[in-house]
Amino acid sequence: MTAIPLETTATSAELTRQLCDIESVSGGEGAIADAIEAAARRAPHLDVTRVGDTIVARTALGRDRRVVIAGHIDTVPVNGNLPTRPLVVDGEEHLWGRGTVDMKAGVAVQLKLAVELAEPVFDVTWIWYDHEEVGEEHNGLRRLAAEHPDLMQGDFAILGEPSNGQIEGGCNGTLRAEIRTRGVRAHSARAWAGHNAIHDAAAVLQVLQEYRPREVDVEGLRYREGLNAVRISGGVAGNVIPDECIVEVNYRFAPSRSLEEATAHVVDLFAGFDVRVVDAASGARPGLDAPLAIEFIEAVGATPQPKYGWTDVARFSALGIPAVNFGPGDPTKAHADDESVPVAQIAGTEASLRAWLTRS
Repeated sequence: MTAIPLETTATSAELTRQLCDIESVSGGEGAIADAIEAAARRAPHLDVTRVGDTIVARTALGRDRRVVIAGHIDTVPVNGNLPTRPLVVDGEEHLWGRGTVDMKAGVAVQLKLAVELAEPVFDVTWIWYDHEEVGEEHNGLRRLAAEHPDLMQGDFAILGEPSNGQIEGGCNGTLRAEIRTRGVRAHSARAWAGHNAIHDAAAVLQVLQEYRPREVDVEGLRYREGLNAVRISGGVAGNVIPDECIVEVNYRFAPSRSLEEATAHVVDLFAGFDVRVVDAASGARPGLDAPLAIEFIEAVGATPQPKYGWTDVARFSALGIPAVNFGPGDPTKAHADDESVPVAQIAGTEASLRAWLTRS
């Protein structure tokens, strides 16, 4: 099948529209990966490698430093918000639709610059990867790190996650745990013959209700933690006393805490309950004292902020590569049905990256 043509000579906002209108809910990234690969292969200065639906495009100019710039190409499910359309918010031009914020505006900026900048001052590795919005085991960047770690090497990395066109350093870690209570089944007409596991879950919810999350300073940035119930399941039938209830909690922890420390914290909080960690990922320290990070901050002219959510900067951090989040779009609009990105912010992000990569 012929790849959908992308007009990389268009503005980055127009390229955002083109990319967003190629639906790419996680698991269905083939068409957009084909389009990005075809566009990258038209640029003679790029060496292009495809791993599944992840596209890697690299310069080989013999520069003494290499920068990795990455973005994911999948989105959460569409909910009546495609195709994209122009929108005016408070007198400002926006592009509305799924993926405009998270994070095809960032991908559009990256793809336009990758194709146009044949002589950047650094060697650059551009990565557009699949399956970011789903389970860890499917993540294209995780697969790339495991199978082709050489393609991810660099001195500094930028992830185009939405950050309102500002720099967000590091990221919180995340942990999901299931807290189980157990009871004894009985007929609900003779409840005294059993023990209600759902009622016991009240003690779990009380711990969460009384919990006060920390605010933690890490390398000059203040990270906010959070511990919340995100799902409750239990019950057998309308006339049966339940013998099990599961409260799923999500702990977002500052990057000063290791995964082991975060796990121990949750286990201690729910002492006496059956606690099972079902998913976890370490955070990433800001790393803003790295030479290229300092240069980038100065070039953008921004005051770095913390990234409260988990992002794939943590994968670069685990490889010893300092990394920041930098992309257009308000992160509070990510995954929202009214997702939209300011057009001026797309252009501003492109201008900042272009100036830094060309020293212009």
